[in-house]
Amino acid sequence: MGNHNDRLLARRVQEKLDDDIRFANYDLKADVRNGEIIVTGIVDTLSEKEDLHRFLTNLPGVRAVENAVSISTDGQITDPEVLEEVMEEFAQMPDLDVRRVGAKVEGGVVRLVGRTSDPGEIAAARRAATKARGVRDVVNQVEVTEPDAEMTLEEVFHSQVRNDKDGPLP
Repeated sequence: MGNHNDRLLARRVQEKLDDDIRFANYDLKADVRNGEIIVTGIVDTLSEKEDLHRFLTNLPGVRAVENAVSISTDGQITDPEVLEEVMEEFAQMPDLDVRRVGAKVEGGVVRLVGRTSDPGEIAAARRAATKARGVRDVVNQVEVTEPDAEMTLEEVFHSQVRNDKDGPLP
């Protein structure tokens, strides 16, 4: 009985993927085992992979989702290029001040850095970073401060430009 239900669920999920404008062009494949969806394929950005996971999790009859989807770009993208795209996405976020929250990229992993008193800025930075091509993951290293604590210019420079392991500025 479970095998029959899995086949029915797999067919329904595949139809939903094929009909959804966000995912139809990606040739994603869904398999189901014991009510758990295993989805494979390639998408362009981390935000699309995360949207896919939420989409599948909310479908009726789905017990769990194993998101085995890869993130790919149209070619080799370097960390400086990823950072440039992340910063372009940051510029589109009105609730994000890049003087307080910035990014560093290594191996496609974005580290959010800086200091802010607004956790909403961190959430906005994360959302923006996931939209950039080449981002594999986003790690939050932003320090949350008291609302009236302001960063000095030296601290802004240090958090945005220098690596923390470099030590204090001369």
